[in-house]
Amino acid sequence: MKVNNILNLGIKELFSLKSDPALMILIVFIFTIAVYSVATGVNLEVKKASIAVVDEDRSPLSRQIVSALLPPIFLPPVEIHARDMNNALNSGEFVFILVFPPNFERDVLQGKKPDLQLNADASAMTMAGNGAVYIEQIILAETINYIEPNRHVSDFLPVTMSIRKLFNPNSSSIWMNAVLQVVNNVTILGIILAGAAFIREREHGTIEHLLCMPVTPSEIMLAKIWANGLVILIATLMSLECVVHLGLGVPIHGSIMVFGLATVLYLFSVTSLGILLGTITRTMAQFGLLIIPIVIVMYLLSGGTTPQDSMPDSLFAIMQLSPSTYYVRLAQDILYRGAELRDVWPRLIILTIIGSIFFMLSLMRFRRAITTMR
Repeated sequence: MKVNNILNLGIKELFSLKSDPALMILIVFIFTIAVYSVATGVNLEVKKASIAVVDEDRSPLSRQIVSALLPPIFLPPVEIHARDMNNALNSGEFVFILVFPPNFERDVLQGKKPDLQLNADASAMTMAGNGAVYIEQIILAETINYIEPNRHVSDFLPVTMSIRKLFNPNSSSIWMNAVLQVVNNVTILGIILAGAAFIREREHGTIEHLLCMPVTPSEIMLAKIWANGLVILIATLMSLECVVHLGLGVPIHGSIMVFGLATVLYLFSVTSLGILLGTITRTMAQFGLLIIPIVIVMYLLSGGTTPQDSMPDSLFAIMQLSPSTYYVRLAQDILYRGAELRDVWPRLIILTIIGSIFFMLSLMRFRRAITTMR
């Protein structure tokens, strides 16, 4: 294996990528606009939830509770009639409808513990679940404050819980979505660029030129891996600094160098996987259809969207073979928790082993594919 051959072939790959405007536009878009739009457009917290009120009591207490439903969690409450509730929910006009029964204030003052009805549109699952908890807390706090103005809710509880949120104190979904989107983009482009590079060689007929040169299949593969990986690595680090940190204001607690090392090892795995898929398929259309389920599985089950601890044991064991599982953990540990190299080196070793396995499998398929072309 000659280093000069790998270097020259990699430079050829960079020029080939430069001459493909569609892929260049995709790289720029996916690490800028896509990261920003996903981070700001997908909210997991309750924000500007629409709420209506059916007030059949019209007492000072009910008005005090309604006045406490404030932005930015809720939109200004809209008062409607009881007969309009079903139509309002069916049309999706409101997420919540709070109903005060007649004599609500009188029953509270008499200690009868009256019931309030809260109707929620659970098609907006996250907002309905979290918003109902907020409304319950507001009703309880305002009722206690109305009965005993100098008392607090915690005064009536046997235990006081002090919550301290680390790494994301405001529970901002932007902080989580931005980093997770960058991680997902590395997976997508790592597979697409490497696999597309091999298929492009075959479709353009330049693979035959490579076969006539004094180069080995391993040199060809390594050239494609380092060239495409270098482009993605630079785009990842620039997106993390310019879009995530400066544009969205997400703090980066860990070392960019350690994260870059983890990205290099992960790119070694996914680019090898992309070449493997490229040797299986014949056309770019087939390649595109094949990577869709693979990318979706790696995205949904890597632990970034949902904790892996909640998965079935068999699925959890299978996902330990996926490099995306370890890369998501590394990204969270380094960028959120400020982990150093001494804290994450075991996962880096596992990522290297998985990448080596993928590389050997891809090399075997690559040699077989070249043999059939001779």
